[in-house]
Amino acid sequence: MRLLPAVRIDSRILILRGQRVMLDADLAQLYGVPTGALVRAIKRNADRFPPDFMFQLDSEESTNLRCQTGTSSSWGGRRYPPYAFTEQGVAMLSSVLRSPRAASVNVEIMRAFVRLRSAAVEHRDLARRLGDLEAKYDRQFKAVFDAIRALMAPPEKPAGRIGFRAEHKG
Repeated sequence: MRLLPAVRIDSRILILRGQRVMLDADLAQLYGVPTGALVRAIKRNADRFPPDFMFQLDSEESTNLRCQTGTSSSWGGRRYPPYAFTEQGVAMLSSVLRSPRAASVNVEIMRAFVRLRSAAVEHRDLARRLGDLEAKYDRQFKAVFDAIRALMAPPEKPAGRIGFRAEHKG
């Protein structure tokens, strides 16, 4: 039984600093807890979240994210930059949030990360195959274009004499 639709989770996985991550607010919503409660639980267990599991966005990243998603202005919303969790950080959340819902949601999130990883592998494989085909057919098309150019070139005729020719009687 699936607790959440896969699309709902997949669309919340972002790429920040070259890593696939999920933001604390999205995770809190999926887990059914307030964002503040999630952040407090994480801070109580900070030793479980090294920098490769979780990081806080800097002000520029936070501003860019706010501009892209159209979230609230400085008068409302968050008072601090969000936290971003890598796949390992999301897995660690299940040990911090001990509810049955958290465990079920974590399973679905892990499946979403696996789907994205396999899609990326397929994409790389497809790009490699396309590159191979382009290289192969570029050579073949070069021969075709060279043949067409040769057919289009005017025939070579012998060079004639240039200038005035005087006839001599004699």
